[in-house]
Amino acid sequence: MLVKIAMLLLVLAVSLPGKDEVTVTAVPRWPWNGKVDITVKIPPLEGNDILAYSLLLEGFDNDKQEVLPIQTLTFDHQDLVYFGNGVVSAPAGTYKLVWDVAADFPALNTSSLAVKATVSPSPVRKNTYMVVNLETFAIRYTTDAPDLSNDTCRTTELWLRWIPAGTFTMGRPRDEQGTYWTQHQVTLTRGFYIGVFEMTQRQWELVMGNNPSQCKGDTRPVECVSYDDIRGTGLGAGWPAGGHAVDADSFLGRLRAKAGLPFFDLPTEAQWEYACRAGTTTDLNSGKDLTATDSCPNLAEVGRYNGNKGDGKGGYGEHTKVGCYLPNAWGLYDMHGNVWEWCLDWDSTYPVVAVTDPVGVASGARRMERGGYWNRGAAFCCSFYRGGVGPSYRGSYSTSTLGVYYDGDGFRVVCCP
Repeated sequence: MLVKIAMLLLVLAVSLPGKDEVTVTAVPRWPWNGKVDITVKIPPLEGNDILAYSLLLEGFDNDKQEVLPIQTLTFDHQDLVYFGNGVVSAPAGTYKLVWDVAADFPALNTSSLAVKATVSPSPVRKNTYMVVNLETFAIRYTTDAPDLSNDTCRTTELWLRWIPAGTFTMGRPRDEQGTYWTQHQVTLTRGFYIGVFEMTQRQWELVMGNNPSQCKGDTRPVECVSYDDIRGTGLGAGWPAGGHAVDADSFLGRLRAKAGLPFFDLPTEAQWEYACRAGTTTDLNSGKDLTATDSCPNLAEVGRYNGNKGDGKGGYGEHTKVGCYLPNAWGLYDMHGNVWEWCLDWDSTYPVVAVTDPVGVASGARRMERGGYWNRGAAFCCSFYRGGVGPSYRGSYSTSTLGVYYDGDGFRVVCCP
């Protein structure tokens, strides 16, 4: 890509298939106060099914002919998302950003600066399913559901399902254990993709090159992975203040780099419960409630838990092969039981008022997990049930005369354009 850099002003035109160009204009403020104003214009495409593009913005010192990594960006448009490291995503529109050069490079004493941009070759498109080939990292979109008779969808491909924006009631007035999780209305203004299955051991291995799981099996959910392993302990530890930024050597950092998309992350708690419920208001995403807190035939239909871990489904007696029980109305599997699933949020009490696009509290000691796991009773595996552990936690494993006790932690990803 040819990038023209000029003193004090940069206009970059990037051709997109079908219509016009993306343009990026950068103007250092004068008198110089350490800030650069950036304008990004993304035109609509004919027959548009593209949800968002990603752009890598990089500064350039014309005096020293050096690239300056951009970190500190501010903007006031809700449709633009900053992923850290100079990466932004946005749909068609015009966006105003400010690069705080003085914050990123306090010793810099020049205003001879420009900004260059690279548009991702892989925009996110709207379709029922998004499929990432984890051997080539090519991305395709389809309206066809995954073929469960072929384990490709559980191993060498990562399947995500489009979830439309909407409003739902999150929480429950009182659960069977006596815990109150205040019911409140939540509105999610943006649709998102979420994993059809929990991330499997083979999928993790193709991205990271190892398999940390205690109970091995390519088609079983990966476990013994911490929040820190997934997002990192540097930039990745900063949610929500740090937004979607993750460490380059984390699972998400590597997945983003290999797929050429910055949009992958863990779901927020609200996204997870909204996707799990799929329009239901009951204890389970099948539209049914629990019949008992420990052993429940209704839960046995939709997920692996303590009451059905010997049923033989999937071929394993602890957590088992993903996709063995009934999916919810959006075609998502194993959101009840199998393994705990990490979410972005810090552990906190729910608000008592309606909220929009919640990201959780600013800080805490424990990150949230959802869905329960294979060695717990039915009450721990409901749509509303919450758990929380420290971000470095990878699960515990022990054996006794009562058998194996294990609560390894797993996850599923979202793609949030």
